[in-house]
Amino acid sequence: MAQTSPTPAASPTASPAATAPAPEATELLLGLPATPDVELRQAIRQGLPFSALEAVSQQLDLSTQQCGLLLGIPARTVARRKEARQLNPQESDRLYRLARATTQAVAVLGSLDHARRWLRAPNRALACERPLDLLDTDIGARQVDDVLLRLHHGIFS
Repeated sequence: MAQTSPTPAASPTASPAATAPAPEATELLLGLPATPDVELRQAIRQGLPFSALEAVSQQLDLSTQQCGLLLGIPARTVARRKEARQLNPQESDRLYRLARATTQAVAVLGSLDHARRWLRAPNRALACERPLDLLDTDIGARQVDDVLLRLHHGIFS
């Protein structure tokens, strides 16, 4: 899979959206074709295909069970979703959040390997929690985004 390249440096007053990777990068990580945001939002509301979970798991070098647990999906539910080949809307939203944070980390840190290591390591700016463990909630994802934004601007975090 092609890795995304770092985004160009933004001005210190740039908003988080100004430093975010293109949405297409997140869709590639999910194993989905690039689509307009409206269509992606609708796909998440309908439930992403299970293959999206498999694609993200593979890129993060995790089993689908491990990835499911990060998203708050019990192992038995992951097995049922695999059989049905479909995630529900809430699981899809959490998976998109994980994929978006991963592509943001790739853009800031320069490679998928660096992003994987950063996501798995306890981070002092996140109360010594692993960024991966915070991505099951919106507030946790925002905290991870904030740390990545600070790193992008060269602020030690």
